[in-house]
Amino acid sequence: MIDVQRLAVLREVARRGSFNQAAQALHCTPSAVSQQIAALERGLGTPVVARSTRGVTLTDSGRLLVEAADAIAAELTDTQQRIARLTAEHTALTVAAFASGGRRLLPEPLARFAADHPEVELTILEAEPEESLPAVREGRADLALAYHLDGPPPARPGDRSGLDWTPLGEDPLRIVLPVHHPAAARYRDRPEAPHLAELADQRWILGCRKSAGQLARYADLAGVELRICCTATDYEFAQSLVRAGIGIALIPEIGLAPHPDLVALPLAEPGPRRHLGLALARRRRGPVARLAEELAARLASRPASGVWP
Repeated sequence: MIDVQRLAVLREVARRGSFNQAAQALHCTPSAVSQQIAALERGLGTPVVARSTRGVTLTDSGRLLVEAADAIAAELTDTQQRIARLTAEHTALTVAAFASGGRRLLPEPLARFAADHPEVELTILEAEPEESLPAVREGRADLALAYHLDGPPPARPGDRSGLDWTPLGEDPLRIVLPVHHPAAARYRDRPEAPHLAELADQRWILGCRKSAGQLARYADLAGVELRICCTATDYEFAQSLVRAGIGIALIPEIGLAPHPDLVALPLAEPGPRRHLGLALARRRRGPVARLAEELAARLASRPASGVWP
């Protein structure tokens, strides 16, 4: 039988990268941490960490144990919160969402949900997927409105993530130009979307640091190098720079703000995009599942123009 306390020690060692730092976090001595790990290895009959002068790394067996430890910690946290809710007057529900998605998708479903479930106390957190998904996994949030870029989704049926991922569709990135920009009229009158190479000589404004990597990969495929003059963290700020004539921007469709002085154009396929979805803990149902259905319906009603009011 694997000792849960020793699993917790291994989890902290993996998180900190050394026995000394794990000991500080656990308020014990490095020797005590070492003894717990050694006892765990004796019980398993295999090493779980590799020790070196540069620190501690996990073996394959250690990585499997840490995955199990993460799942156990999340289950215990969730169970503790559910027990607390049994004695609470109201049911609490915490929703985490990235900023542009929360601004466009959350208000209407949350308003309907709050009206239908006045007994539920709602808490909304603004968080990017790298923060919101662990929050759901560990029981600090009940639902995450999130996205992923290239590659597989953050959870798949039967994996060890502890999450259910419901795809909500794609959020393609659009080129945003001033309405009087020469390219705006040229491409607005053409049925086909522009290729990135046709705009490679422009100054580019990014509305999100994460899109920089996507745009760089897309530019590599197009065989061009782009001039990035600004990398912002707010899509409305980026679009204000476009209106001022600083450059042209790459903005996710859901982050577009309607403005008479701006034109948003698609890029020729395959263009960069975000993949939207909802993450729930597999153990959670009830009100949180109903709210997830409301959010899925909201995205299904997205305007044909792609620009949200």
